[in-house]
Amino acid sequence: MNDDIFVHPSSVIDDNVTIGSGTKIWHFCHVVSGAVLGVNCSVGQNCYIDRNVQIGNNVRIQNNVSVYRKVTLEDDVFCGPSMVFTNVLNPRAAVRRNLDEYSPTLVKQGATIGANATVVCGITIGRYAFIGAGAVVTRDVPDYALVHGNPGRIRGWMCECGEKLRLGIDSKNVCEAIACTKCKRRYERIGWRVKEIASST
Repeated sequence: MNDDIFVHPSSVIDDNVTIGSGTKIWHFCHVVSGAVLGVNCSVGQNCYIDRNVQIGNNVRIQNNVSVYRKVTLEDDVFCGPSMVFTNVLNPRAAVRRNLDEYSPTLVKQGATIGANATVVCGITIGRYAFIGAGAVVTRDVPDYALVHGNPGRIRGWMCECGEKLRLGIDSKNVCEAIACTKCKRRYERIGWRVKEIASST
C-alpha cells in the first residue's frame, strides 16, 4: 500500500482493493474485495464499502455509511453521517436475491447527501444536487436540485458552490436565468432542467 494512503489499524481492507493516493480510511471500516476508491477520499468511522463498488476522486463519506453493491459515487460526492443506501427494492430475510435483481444507484459528480437521508435503490442523483438531512429519496433527482422531506421533493436549486439559487420550482417551460449571489456562476432553468451557462465576459 502506498505511503500516502492512511488506513486505521482497526479497519479491514480485503485483497484486490484499489485505493488512490491521499485517501484516508478511519476506524472500524471494512472495504471488500474489488472495491475501487479514487484519490484524496475520506472514509469516516464505521463505514462499509461493498464488493466492486466504484468511488471517484475527492469523495467524502462520513461516519456510519454503508455503500452497497451497485452503488456508484462519482467525483466530489459528499455522503453525510448515517445516510443510507439500499440495493434491493423488495427484500425478504428468507429469500436470497441474485445479483442481477439488485438495482443500481448512481450519484453524479459533486452531489451532496445530508445526514440520515435514505436513498432508495434504482435512481440517479444528478450533478451538484443537494439532498437535505433526513430526506427519503424515491425518484431520480435532476442536476442542481435541492430535495428534502419524506418523500423527497424538489424545493429549490443549488449552485455548484453550495449556495441556494433564486430560481423557480414550477415545471413550466419558461426560461429564467440567474447568477449565484456568492460565486457569480450563471444558471438557467427550463422546466425541471437547470444548467450552468457560460459567462459573457
